[in-house]
Amino acid sequence: MPTAAFAQSAPLDDVTIVRRALELHPGLFRYQSPRQFEERHAAFARDWKAALGNAARFLALSRLTAQVRCGHTQCNPFNQTDAVVADLFDRATRLPFRFRWLGGEMIVIGDSGAATDIARGSRVERLNGMKPAALLAALLPYARADGSNDAKRRVQMEMRGDEQFETFDIFQGLLFPPSSAGHKVVWREPSGKRHTAVLPAITYTARKALLPTEPAGDQPLWQWQVDPQGIAVMTMPSWVTYQGNWDWQGWLNERLATVNSAKGLIIDIRLNEGGTDCGTLILQHLISRTMHPLRYLNRVRFREAPADLVPFLKTWDRSFRTLGKDATDIGGGFYQLPGDEDESEIVPFAAAAPQVRVPVAVLMGPVNSSATFSFVRRVKESGAARLFGGPSGGNRRGINGGAMFFVRLPQSGLEFDLPLKGYFPETPQPDAPVLPDVRIEASAADIAAGCDPEMATARKWILGA
Repeated sequence: MPTAAFAQSAPLDDVTIVRRALELHPGLFRYQSPRQFEERHAAFARDWKAALGNAARFLALSRLTAQVRCGHTQCNPFNQTDAVVADLFDRATRLPFRFRWLGGEMIVIGDSGAATDIARGSRVERLNGMKPAALLAALLPYARADGSNDAKRRVQMEMRGDEQFETFDIFQGLLFPPSSAGHKVVWREPSGKRHTAVLPAITYTARKALLPTEPAGDQPLWQWQVDPQGIAVMTMPSWVTYQGNWDWQGWLNERLATVNSAKGLIIDIRLNEGGTDCGTLILQHLISRTMHPLRYLNRVRFREAPADLVPFLKTWDRSFRTLGKDATDIGGGFYQLPGDEDESEIVPFAAAAPQVRVPVAVLMGPVNSSATFSFVRRVKESGAARLFGGPSGGNRRGINGGAMFFVRLPQSGLEFDLPLKGYFPETPQPDAPVLPDVRIEASAADIAAGCDPEMATARKWILGA
């Protein structure tokens, strides 16, 4: 239930809207108590009122939304206005190299907007005077992730150069910007030689120019190739299929119909956060009989969105405003949605022909936190494929999503994403990610040599199966 009553005549300033909108969040108290939320919102309100500009407000709101511990609740940079983007993100503060976190170590994986002398596999020892582990610890409270899944928080704070807005770029630029001279970097290359240099800070425009070209709306998002060893490799960097008219189901069915002539199949979703539920179709070809997955029941915290909040709740489907209208009141402030909502999370699904009969490996990791999290969870349950890589994103205790409000704050102009459906397991589950069957993590030496140990291990397993 809402944590406090609000007089309808209360002025709807930004702080009030934030609180009342969050009270519609189905997972608000999944990982925090009502008292903790009260205390955190009070701290947010103090910080908000003391803020001298939108940068400080953006940071305060990002801290608050991160404390919900939900991978879909955030100040989404892609949903901010042009004015906010220009004010907060269009800054010459970005690093001129890409990197991964291996534990608390910052390992360089390539350039990003400037030619640098830092070799792949180098360890950054200091960045603008900070040890990387201390920098990471200061950034993690702003990262969105479900529950205690810090692997997801850590991977968000990498800089891989494949997104228009990188989470690391945003928060490093606001919290720890470089000097006017640039970034002072101390690094040790794979040979052991130590270097110190001031490297140029990169602009938003220069970073965007390096992004890979997006396929046209009618072109495949994925790649399929059969390697010299006869193994089919399907690379799926995204399941966001709804921005074009490409027939992804037909593409998948055509290729899965040929896979039994290969020695095996590797499905690479390591950099895929989610999108459309493409996993059910794949899994139907991998299983031999009807699957009864663990049921995740769909709950919301409102019948109708409060009328005075509606002007600030943007969405792509107006029916979301009355999402709980026909739901069953199950107490505790929750309404159970009808059984036909999000069927892939509730009902069994049947095997589909042709059945894949060759060994199947799935390459996974902490980026997998929405539809891809659900996929690896069900692969693990069914045993229909072998999972290689790192722990997933998401959380077995349940995630939130399916329907969204984009909450636009009228005074500051800032926005945050608010998921409306909560998926709750029918039987209690741990606060934990899905773990792979074979845990593998690239080392700094692997990165320096350009090796992919996850792919190599999956290939070796298929050839030996």
